[in-house]
Amino acid sequence: MTTLTVLVTGGSSASGIAVARALGAAGHRVLTVGSDDVRIRAAAVEAGHGATPLVSDLSSLDSVRQLEVTVRDLGIEGIDGVIHLVGGWRGAKGIEDQTDEDWDSMERTAVTTLRNVSRVFYSHLEASPHGRLAMVSSTTAAAPTAAAASYAAAKAAAEAWTLAVADGFRRAQSGNAGNPDAPDEQHSAAVVFVVKALVDSAMREAHPERRFPGFTDVEELATAAVALFEQPAATLNGQRILLAK
Repeated sequence: MTTLTVLVTGGSSASGIAVARALGAAGHRVLTVGSDDVRIRAAAVEAGHGATPLVSDLSSLDSVRQLEVTVRDLGIEGIDGVIHLVGGWRGAKGIEDQTDEDWDSMERTAVTTLRNVSRVFYSHLEASPHGRLAMVSSTTAAAPTAAAASYAAAKAAAEAWTLAVADGFRRAQSGNAGNPDAPDEQHSAAVVFVVKALVDSAMREAHPERRFPGFTDVEELATAAVALFEQPAATLNGQRILLAK
């Protein structure tokens, strides 16, 4: 099995820890990224398998560029995968009370962080024989409600950006996509994981009375993330992969 280097952003979240742990268990080198040094170090320990904690403000392009410098300073020449797990939730009662503060927060966490990370590490992923970019979206993006307007709009924008990255990979690597000099074999892929919402063991323990219908366990997300590197890029690229039940 090829050992790959995978960047997990939002690494201090429950999903980040689960994904980092699963990738490490599969034999990959994991760099887990968070905005708080103490939290991301604790998350890396919990993930185990030698996960390396790194600190970056992903909403800042300069900070993400510095993250790439840090990665190279570790002796790592290229990143093979980015699993982007930065998100958040902002809701309201309807359209009229969607606040600018909520929109700014959702745009920053759901869209700007993804734009920054994918721009800075795009060349890494495009060059890797196993390049993968994945982000987590919501079923709400395709069926928005008035109460979740800001959230749904931000997720839809993040999906569009990810699919544009997929198009970039396709044009760079497929001789059938208008670039006669491109290699015939697709080797990089960008995908969208779609969930209703995520749930973890701590949430279940805190609310034993709840059934969390339709929620996706973070362990299932982790399994799907590992599987990305085991499937053909041409099959995956540009796909919206539904994990909601």
